[in-house]
Amino acid sequence: MTGYYDYVLGLIPAALFGVTVLLNLVGLPFTLALPVGASIALGIMAHAMFVRNPLPGADGSTPSMDSGSHGSRTASGGSD
Repeated sequence: MTGYYDYVLGLIPAALFGVTVLLNLVGLPFTLALPVGASIALGIMAHAMFVRNPLPGADGSTPSMDSGSHGSRTASGGSD
């Protein structure tokens, strides 16, 4: 099953190369088309990292915090 971040990983090179080639084909010089394509790819990455950021445990698999999950320690601070 593909998720949001799978699409993001596919869109990054597609935006970089696709926008650069498209702008180059319509007459924009390559030295100007490449930074525009890179800016679009950077915007996609920034959206994935900061706007729709991955949250730990977002899939419902949060670790349980019961008393047995921290290991056993004696009163002196050492392990058994």
